[in-house]
Amino acid sequence: MAPDYVFRPMTSADLPLIRRWLETPEVVRWWGQPDEQYALVSGDLDHPDMDQLIVALDDHPFGYIQCYALSTWNQGFGTQPPKTRGIDQFIGEPDMIGCGHGSGFIRQFADGLLSSGIPRVVTDPDPDNARAVRAYAKAGFQSDRLVDTSDGPALLMVRNP
Repeated sequence: MAPDYVFRPMTSADLPLIRRWLETPEVVRWWGQPDEQYALVSGDLDHPDMDQLIVALDDHPFGYIQCYALSTWNQGFGTQPPKTRGIDQFIGEPDMIGCGHGSGFIRQFADGLLSSGIPRVVTDPDPDNARAVRAYAKAGFQSDRLVDTSDGPALLMVRNP
């Protein structure tokens, strides 16, 4: 039986935890400079088109996922169905990486969005981030095409119901 991940809304009380996670080597490798990313994540805390959630397993917070209205943050993804949502995520606890949790919580989260009527979920990992690409594929996402984003080239991956 698959683990049951809990997604709870991130609050300002979570910001020290987010800062610590953004400073871990694996997150820095793919998300970039911690100060810059912290400013972006904390700046979006009250944005109406951005849902930011802490991911936990057995009351142990270990990851972050953001889910945004593609109509607000279309990174050059081309035409998508109305109400399409984009996601980005990371695992902040190093001992939880490489254990299948990434694909597990991404699948559970995307399943929830799609069953609620969202027509498509998209994500855009760095094409060189083989671990993330594999996790998204295991979570049911299909590679679509390379896209140019403000952060450089990305692999657009899509999940439909």
